[in-house]
Amino acid sequence: MPLSIIILAAGQGVRMKSSQPKVMHALAGKPMLQHVVDTSLALEPEQTIVVVGHQSDQVRSLVHDQGLEFVEQSDQLGTGHAVAQCLPDLNKGNDVLVLYGDVPLISVDTIRSLVDMADDSTVNILSFLPKNSQGYGRILRSADGNVEAIVEEKDTSDEQKKIRESNSGILFIDGNKIGDLVRNLDNNNVQGEYLLTDVVKHSVQQGLKVTAIICPENEEVYGVNNQAQLAQVEKIYRRRQANKLMREGVKLYDPARIDVRGNLNVGTDVEIDINCIFEGDVSLSDGVKIGANCVIRNTSIGSDSIVLPMSSIDEAMIGKRVSIGPFARIRPGTECADEVKIGNFVEAKKAKIGVGSKVNHLSYVGDAEVGASVNIGAGTITCNYDGVNKFKTIIEDGVFIGSNTQLVAPVKIARGATIGAGSTITSDTPADKLTLSRSKQVTIDAWKKPVRKK
Repeated sequence: MPLSIIILAAGQGVRMKSSQPKVMHALAGKPMLQHVVDTSLALEPEQTIVVVGHQSDQVRSLVHDQGLEFVEQSDQLGTGHAVAQCLPDLNKGNDVLVLYGDVPLISVDTIRSLVDMADDSTVNILSFLPKNSQGYGRILRSADGNVEAIVEEKDTSDEQKKIRESNSGILFIDGNKIGDLVRNLDNNNVQGEYLLTDVVKHSVQQGLKVTAIICPENEEVYGVNNQAQLAQVEKIYRRRQANKLMREGVKLYDPARIDVRGNLNVGTDVEIDINCIFEGDVSLSDGVKIGANCVIRNTSIGSDSIVLPMSSIDEAMIGKRVSIGPFARIRPGTECADEVKIGNFVEAKKAKIGVGSKVNHLSYVGDAEVGASVNIGAGTITCNYDGVNKFKTIIEDGVFIGSNTQLVAPVKIARGATIGAGSTITSDTPADKLTLSRSKQVTIDAWKKPVRKK
């Protein structure tokens, strides 16, 4: 049958000690809720409903334009109450899968296994076997192994507390039965809430089959209720990403010290040193080497290029056999062609740098077009901003820029020109000529070094 997915995301998350809704807190650079939405959409359901409540406008805006539907739960009266709010909006007859916006590590494969075992079961539960079951609802089974009930921690007897198998909260309900089961829920429990887990009890009372499968990895169903748990889940996510990269052949100098906060695509023989962060969509081609403590965001790096330590690259296109850093900052809109060298303490912004050109050290190149085989000396600045508007600097092929030069845009340095060190260039320069601007050097013979007054 067609599938509807309900994602519960209405809670405030008081224990996070934050003004931000819990599901909006970031895991690996992406809100927890978005992780669950991505997993849900990978299942290609006919319908996905997000239940919102606390600061619902913020949560809606977070995951808008993804084909989702939203249902408001104004009063948070329990998980059963949240699902009940969705009944009028559910596509008629659809089976229903319930997920949680604060359980971000659940995998597509695990959910598929839960859905695929539906056959003649009315309710399918995803259970797990924690080392310590304290705080979790327990799965009660009959002598023949069938599920009889889920008992919440606060309602368990001393004997039931010894049961290890626990409820993850994730469950699948037959679309033809969900209406009756959810409408029969009551709040006769210690919490005074309408608990979705009670659909198990009602199913058993009606002689309907309830099945539970044990999650293959406990960490998939870890929920986040406070900052410490969020940090724990982040650590698990980092380990997963590191293992994935190593399976793809990447050499990680320390798998425990890498952060992938997006999509990292890699070629062969890629090496990544410690404490590197990758955000958004990053592509590292064959033979790329990334030094320690680099931050790379939404960038493509061509084969055999090297990024030396302490460098930052943001929304750039880097060609083949390029060397960047150490301590370089490549800002959005920068394009480095093949065999470019960007040295230490260089900043480039919205600059196109041609084949084989060098910006070796301590320079700023912004809003510029730099040709091929250009050498830009230390301390060079393209003065691109007058306080209101930005202007472009054009440096043609084969130009040599001496150290400590200011190029006041808009300005064009013609092909093959040489700019003398220490110059301030305010007008276009001719091709193949030496241009410089310096005040006359003088020595004052009568000058005396000042002395401290007694």
